[in-house]
Amino acid sequence: MNSDLNKDQIKGSAKDIGGKVQEEAGKLVGSKEQQVKGLEKQVEGKVQHQVGDLKAAVKDTAKS
Repeated sequence: MNSDLNKDQIKGSAKDIGGKVQEEAGKLVGSKEQQVKGLEKQVEGKVQHQVGDLKAAVKDTAKS
């Protein structure tokens, strides 16, 4: 598999991390809404990263 990260992998990871931060901030201030939004961002980030993984796998397969 290609070790270079594509845009989807990078953006997905960043969104996942941002969601974790937002979830924790929501916990600290007692905001269930922010916790839920953070969890949603984490899911979006994980999905986007997986799309990037799939794109990388297809690209690597095409090179073979």
